Amino acid sequence: MIGIRTPTRTHDVQTDSIQRPNTLSQIPRGVWVLGFVSLFMDISSETIHSLLPMFLVTSLGASAMTVGLIEGIAEAAAPIVKMFSGALSDYLGNRKWLAVIGYGMGTLSKPLFALAPTAGIVLTARVVDRIGKGIRGAPRDALVADITPAHLRGAAYGLRQALDTVGAFIGPLVAVALMLLWADRFRWVFWVAVIPGLVAVALLIFGIREPAWQPGAKRVNPVRFDSLRKLSRTYWWVVVAGAVITLARFSEAFLVLRAMQGGVPIALVPLVMVAMNVVYSLSAYPFGKLADSMSHARLLAMGLVVLIGSDIVLAHGNTWPIVLLGVALWGLHMGLTQGLLATMVAHAAPAELKGTAFGFFNLMSGLATLIASVIAGGLWDRFGAATTFYAGAGFCVIALLALAGQASTRNRRAV
Repeated sequence: MIGIRTPTRTHDVQTDSIQRPNTLSQIPRGVWVLGFVSLFMDISSETIHSLLPMFLVTSLGASAMTVGLIEGIAEAAAPIVKMFSGALSDYLGNRKWLAVIGYGMGTLSKPLFALAPTAGIVLTARVVDRIGKGIRGAPRDALVADITPAHLRGAAYGLRQALDTVGAFIGPLVAVALMLLWADRFRWVFWVAVIPGLVAVALLIFGIREPAWQPGAKRVNPVRFDSLRKLSRTYWWVVVAGAVITLARFSEAFLVLRAMQGGVPIALVPLVMVAMNVVYSLSAYPFGKLADSMSHARLLAMGLVVLIGSDIVLAHGNTWPIVLLGVALWGLHMGLTQGLLATMVAHAAPAELKGTAFGFFNLMSGLATLIASVIAGGLWDRFGAATTFYAGAGFCVIALLALAGQASTRNRRAV
């Protein structure tokens, strides 16, 4: 089911490396374009998100619980929409224009952050932004599966995630530069973030041509019970595994709040997200490629162990170097798991239900994010930062036990 794959070709490795094209050169052009769309949208989003927790706390007077609630509600909104947008893309046989609508909403939400007088308006902007993410997410991920050969999907998802994450560390760098230039004027920086969002939408409209709908294909309602029965036990196991892992990894807003406690000037705090996303970007493609030839369960376990290490370091993160180490480990965990989980969904779902499959997967992960972020915010306000990160490590241990139990059950069935 999720075992170790072994090579079937036995000729000389040196000859094989000469004759076989480089993996990156085999990845379809459309995957590269989608990666750069994600890159520009992440520059737009992370320029704002790397500053948002500080803006809420210092400018609008919000508590850590409020930050956690806003992040949890916003992150839960996206997966709920993903479920329906993924199913709709399966029904319509069109994924590109749903993605265009989603990226467009994300761009249009950016001015709301610059204008927000209260935390309630910030919540509205976050929800609009995340609804846009929800509309685009499942169709985009399914489109990657549509245009990529099965043996390259791990590498393709890893590449798209790596480019996405390049944008995620450029965004905070832009935020730092502009905060230093403009003496901590949050709202001016938020206005600049609109520009890369517009670039992302234009690139998607003019740079992507999706596979044509098959003339003889029959449109089937993907959320009917008989359609959902086509989703295998393997797929539903991946859904549960993804939700449990998400419970162990609450909103990254708490990384920013942890960095604030290190006594770093406000303008430099976004560098914590730069550190995380540099590691994430550098590790996403290699681990995604590794998912095409290595046990998925083993890679998931490695990712959870790394996250435990990150949580323990951050629990003791009273100084800037310790915080940077903790967030670097967090980024390594993301590189290990995010592209891998997308690959597992793509392999487990039938072609006609890939959008629906990504939608349900992201719905469960989003609900888990909401629960995890609210719990994290409550623990932070009541018991302090260290307790929050220890709780995250505890959820990681539960996920590892569940992973071991599933592997044991599979082995017993094989006997």
